[in-house]
Amino acid sequence: MTNLLDDLAWRGLLYQQTDAEGMEQLLSEEKVSLYCGVDPTADSMHIGHIVPLLTLRRFQMHGHRPILLVGGATGMIGDPSGRSEERQLQTTEQIDLNVQGIKKQMEQIFDFDTENGAQMVNNREWIGSMDVIEFLRDFGKLININYMLGKDSIASRLDTGLSFTEFAYTLIQGIDFNHLYDHFGCRVQVGGSDQWGNITTGLEVIRKTHDDNTKAYGITIPLVTKADGTKFGKSASGSVWLDAKKTSPYEFYQFWINTADSDVIKYLKIFTFLERAEIEALEVTVENEPHLRKAQITLAEEMTRLIHGQYALDQAIRISQALFSGNLKALTAEEMKDAFKDVPSVEMAKEEKNIVDFIVEATVSPSKRQAREDVTNGAISINGEKITDVAYVVSGADRLEDEFMIMRRGKKNYKMIKFV
Repeated sequence: MTNLLDDLAWRGLLYQQTDAEGMEQLLSEEKVSLYCGVDPTADSMHIGHIVPLLTLRRFQMHGHRPILLVGGATGMIGDPSGRSEERQLQTTEQIDLNVQGIKKQMEQIFDFDTENGAQMVNNREWIGSMDVIEFLRDFGKLININYMLGKDSIASRLDTGLSFTEFAYTLIQGIDFNHLYDHFGCRVQVGGSDQWGNITTGLEVIRKTHDDNTKAYGITIPLVTKADGTKFGKSASGSVWLDAKKTSPYEFYQFWINTADSDVIKYLKIFTFLERAEIEALEVTVENEPHLRKAQITLAEEMTRLIHGQYALDQAIRISQALFSGNLKALTAEEMKDAFKDVPSVEMAKEEKNIVDFIVEATVSPSKRQAREDVTNGAISINGEKITDVAYVVSGADRLEDEFMIMRRGKKNYKMIKFV
């Protein structure tokens, strides 16, 4: 099997290590437990969250045990890292709902039933029962204020303002690492580059509460960006979520398939579990046959299958093929609604209307004269069915689920008509 750290380096997944030599020796001598944390600030993760988790999954594939920490306690405070203002605090009930949503997504990524199966823990189990005196006496005394002021996540907020609540976040995360070290044998924390300060605080807490022979390690992963330096993980409609209700599998598939040639090999390395030889072969196709978009198709298929499963991938491919060919009749009403949710739309009454008048009212054609020409020339279709008769009457039979209709003018001009 490929050396894990060498593979991570080749994929561009190693940014900082607290002790590179010690880490390499540890992994060569034993199978370890290591963790990554996610704060449940929403009921779904988005694709920007999953790079450390996918990295943790790579460790699991090499025989190590992942511990998945969901921050039921820290999520109620808010990590100041990378933020310019205080996070909006959430209720306990909302945090619990968020935890449930994230747990389902973790189950898509990790194996839970193998010998080194993933274990999910919630830091509210040990932080929630700690009183303020215990926190200050047992842990507050361990970390010097000057040490904390040296953390980028704290120093960057001193001018704009930082509450004591968020100031204490890094120490609470240090308590997490210490607890996992003591109770789960956890030796390594993995996180994004913005978590370096929190990880090193955890190592400091472990060092001060154990003897000199204690060894724990931290690894961070670089921030993923596009080739032009802009932020990764946003589509035209916003963040790309793992929850199918927030970002449908079709939209998820389309996000990856629209990856630029300049980014696709980097993303294949970071996000997929394809072997090096497969990725290098796809790199050749990007250089020699970019029009075939083999690398993008592979990336979209691998990611959609991982997060949403084979059935959802098959559905996303079917929608994509139907839109490319113009054969909308191959789609179900639900698939049409999904595929066209972002196209221009107009609301109309549920009444029978001549096709020419309907087209003008729906602003599909600018005038009755143009509408007649469009119909006569075969440029108009309703739900994939071409309409060529200017006497055609649009009726309830044309409404999908009695709610909407997809009208197309020409090859690419779509409009969703919503009936009220």
